[in-house]
Amino acid sequence: MDYKDIMELILDTDDVTVGGGSASALSGALACGLIGMVCKLSTKKDYGIAPERQLEIAKELEDIRDRLLTGIVDDANAYGVIIDAFKLPKETDEEKEERKKAIANAGVVGATAPMENAKLCRRVYEIGIELDGKSNPNCNSDLVIGYELAKDGTNGCILNIEANLPLVKDEAKIHEFNKAIKDLKID
Repeated sequence: MDYKDIMELILDTDDVTVGGGSASALSGALACGLIGMVCKLSTKKDYGIAPERQLEIAKELEDIRDRLLTGIVDDANAYGVIIDAFKLPKETDEEKEERKKAIANAGVVGATAPMENAKLCRRVYEIGIELDGKSNPNCNSDLVIGYELAKDGTNGCILNIEANLPLVKDEAKIHEFNKAIKDLKID
C-alpha cells in the first residue's frame, strides 16, 4: 500500500482502518508542496531571503514531503499493529500476558509513527513562519495555507500520540512521548 491508497481510505467514510494520524501526515505533505511552490515563485528577486536560499528551502521541503508520504503509510501500518495485538488470544494466563506485552509494544509503535510525523510537520511549520513576509507577496495565501496545514498536521499527530499513550507501559517511552508532545505542540 502506498500513500495514494491510504488517501483513498481516508476519503472512504466506510473504511475504519485509516484515520487522523495518516490524514495529519498528509496535511504536512500538502503543506510542503504549497510552501515549496512559494519558495520557487520567490526566486526572481530577493524578498528578504536570497533566491538561492529559497531553492535550498524548497529542496528541504521536497525531502520532508517524501518522508511524510512514507509516514502516512507508517501511521496506517502502526494502527494495524495495534489491531493485531488486540486480536491475540486471551484464554490462558500465558496468552493474556503475551497479549498484554504485545499491546504495550504496539502502543509504542502506534505513538512513534505520529511522533516522527509531528516532528516533520513542525519543521514545515517553522519554515513557513520563517518565510512569512520574506517571499513573493502574490503567494501569501498559499504560504499561510501551507503553514496552517503544517500546524494542523503537527497538532493532529500529537492527538494520535496522546491516543496511543495509554497503551504504553515503558516509563522511558512515556517520558519521551510526553516530552515530544510538549515540545512539538503549536498553539
